[in-house]
Amino acid sequence: MDRSNLSMHNFIKKSALEIGFDACGIAAAEELRDDAVFLKSWLDAGKNGEMHYLERNFEKRINPQIMVSGCKSVVVVLLNYFPEQQQPSNAPRIARYAYSETDYHSVIKQKLQLLENTIVEKYGEGAVNKNYQHSFVDSAPVLERRWAQRAGLGWIGRHTQLIAPGIGSYCFIGVLMLNVETKYDRSVENRCGKCTRCVDACPTKALNGRSLDARLCISYQTIEKKTEVDEAIKPKLSGCTLGCDICAEVCPWNRKWAKPHQHEALKPVSEILEWEGEKWSGLSEEEFNRMFKYSAVKRAGYEKMKQNIAIITKTKNREK
Repeated sequence: MDRSNLSMHNFIKKSALEIGFDACGIAAAEELRDDAVFLKSWLDAGKNGEMHYLERNFEKRINPQIMVSGCKSVVVVLLNYFPEQQQPSNAPRIARYAYSETDYHSVIKQKLQLLENTIVEKYGEGAVNKNYQHSFVDSAPVLERRWAQRAGLGWIGRHTQLIAPGIGSYCFIGVLMLNVETKYDRSVENRCGKCTRCVDACPTKALNGRSLDARLCISYQTIEKKTEVDEAIKPKLSGCTLGCDICAEVCPWNRKWAKPHQHEALKPVSEILEWEGEKWSGLSEEEFNRMFKYSAVKRAGYEKMKQNIAIITKTKNREK
């Protein structure tokens, strides 16, 4: 092992933790051939629904060396977002990743920029290719969870989410592509065993233990789908108005590892933790814009959220 590569590897991971990430790993930039076969089959089956952006930039999505010219290393960071406090039990459910006042994209981007600056200061401008986007947070053709797995940060569970030892699956993933070689981490063995709790708990049967059919997923239906939630899905929303945590909630690893985050930048919107069900039913557009001005919730939009709340309220009234 080249001592300089080992030194760089240790420096990057130590710096990431000092900046505030909860974990960091590094993988060699290689073509994801197995993922390419799976992704093509998944797209051909139409399981991406209306998310047509997943069909674009296929070659970039499976090969970081096409994504960023000269890329040799993929640095992956995790940020725990599990909140200390949960919503009132009768409130329309919002996925935990969207609790924070500040959109997680901007939080991670700022931290990734700090990490990049630290690396460049130590190893020079040639460490990154500034002619290409090389820093990513859930906003480009990058298979973040696969890279996290290859970087030794966890394994991909049957709910298709990354499960990180000591953290669980309530974590954001950021990626920084470097044009320098370093030591690389070993991938983590899948530890789901015979457990199928996430698959069994999914109300819409979107999971089959191998993949996710986005068209059936509550998160897709309540956020990504531009039109109203499908009639067949409406009675199965299980109180979810924006996103869904059901498969994560039943995961034994989350029950063991999920701990409240310590990130001030992910401070929750107070109303999410305080408002009861009736209050949400009267949510005005002015209140929505004030509460979620800088939040990831803003992406779904007021009309979509009100529509989802009305569906949930109607379903609950029928069940009484």
